[in-house]
Amino acid sequence: MPSIWAVIKANAYGHGIINAVQAFGQADGLAMLDLHEAILCREAGWEAPILLLEGFFEPSDLKEIEHYSLTATVHHAEQLAMLARARVASPLDIYLKLNTGMNRLGFDPADYRRAFERAVALQQDGVVGAVGKMTHFARADDSPDVTAAQIDLFNEAVAGLQGPASVCNSAGAFTPDLWQAVDPGSPQWVRPGICLYGASPFAQRTASDMGLLPAMTLRSQIISVRDIPVGAGVGYGHMFTASRPMRIGVVACGYADGYPRHAPNGTPVSVDGVRTRLVGRVSMDMLIVDLDPVPGAHVGSDVVLWGAGGPSVDEVAMASGTIGYELLCAVAPRVPKVVDGFEMPEDES
Repeated sequence: MPSIWAVIKANAYGHGIINAVQAFGQADGLAMLDLHEAILCREAGWEAPILLLEGFFEPSDLKEIEHYSLTATVHHAEQLAMLARARVASPLDIYLKLNTGMNRLGFDPADYRRAFERAVALQQDGVVGAVGKMTHFARADDSPDVTAAQIDLFNEAVAGLQGPASVCNSAGAFTPDLWQAVDPGSPQWVRPGICLYGASPFAQRTASDMGLLPAMTLRSQIISVRDIPVGAGVGYGHMFTASRPMRIGVVACGYADGYPRHAPNGTPVSVDGVRTRLVGRVSMDMLIVDLDPVPGAHVGSDVVLWGAGGPSVDEVAMASGTIGYELLCAVAPRVPKVVDGFEMPEDES
């Protein structure tokens, strides 16, 4: 089985860095982008490896990376140059990234071996410690052919090069044939992200089908109830017009809380455990739901916008033309956070 980097970038996809340190204690390492978040993990007591997925940006970052024993991704020649000029007391572990078709970060295949040789030379000089190999899948969620081509390119570029390999994101990690085909003989590290939080990396496979449970539940309550007649418009712009007499409820949640403003009529919502729908345009602090399926609903009724007891974040995202990743990351600081019955510390809110 591969080792696991638990990806906790972007404040652990909106769930809180300290929460992630506590929750992912069985992971072999943590991976993130932000140096400050990596330092928080160390100060919270995380002793296993920590990988910076974009590496370092300034020579001064290397002092912190050394001090906190972090592993850095190296994806361009300027980073190697910074390492060559560095004065370190302890060698720095790195992953050298290859661009296999994502065309975002990484050395091109024609340049990869030269870069690896340079990293090995820095290793011999005592600046670099372990050197790993890395790439990133562009379409592991929807195109086996593209992913297979990326694996072939990766394997060709790293053939004979020593060190661990890290390729698979959430979609790849859920597809054993992929990580088993990567750089045979090298230790494998997968990098799951979104699946750790109970959302699906696949458009055609739900989280529940994959046995995933939501880590985040966004909930609120009904703050007003009214009956409206046929033809009544609801909310700004009257984006919804009642086709029958109906009962509606106003929910204390809006786009200032991180709920998507572009969520359309019909987006699923749960009220008192009963599935219903959004009606009208989401406003800054409120949204409106159809209460006809929930005749017992009243002011104070529990509303689940996504998560346990309501629609999945993926359902809300799909209705809104986006992805669950964005919604989880977008929950606003003003939203009270509670973890296992306790309020989240201020620096996590």
